[in-house]
Amino acid sequence: MNYIALLRGINVGGHKKILMADLKELLINEGLNNVQTYIQSGNVIFESDENQTTLSKNISTYIYKEYQFEVPVLIKTVAEWEVALNNNPFLKDDSEVDIKKLYVTFLSDTPTKENAKNLLELDYSPDKFALQDNLIYSYYPNGSGKSKMTINIFEKKLKVSATSRNWNTINKLFELLSSKKHN
Repeated sequence: MNYIALLRGINVGGHKKILMADLKELLINEGLNNVQTYIQSGNVIFESDENQTTLSKNISTYIYKEYQFEVPVLIKTVAEWEVALNNNPFLKDDSEVDIKKLYVTFLSDTPTKENAKNLLELDYSPDKFALQDNLIYSYYPNGSGKSKMTINIFEKKLKVSATSRNWNTINKLFELLSSKKHN
């Protein structure tokens, strides 16, 4: 089965540095198949017969043994990726949206109703977000760099781990996945 692994917080500000070529080699050596990385932010497409939970734990363990730091790893299936790609409310509601300012945050779990309510009470205008199950779609009209609406806020309010990718990365990873399905 094809999967996407999303590593949280690597190669940011000189911390938790992992070269993608080294990560690819590590994962191949650990038995993952057809491993392909995309950009330095920790995106890995691969094949495995293991389930998502096992893969997430194993990849985190491999990285810890090799680099001596912990990295949360979220594993997504092709079907889950398609859901993320096809349900962005900002693309359905507003044709004026600049896709370069769109992000998807993948959550490790669907948050409780109470935690979701706590998040939904926040207003970071002009930035916007929409929570859908275990995804948060975000739009930063002035750019994400200085926004107070951060992944740390999402994690704190929802009490789950998370990692975000911009809309271009979401599309590129799907393109790479689709080409694997046809090879």
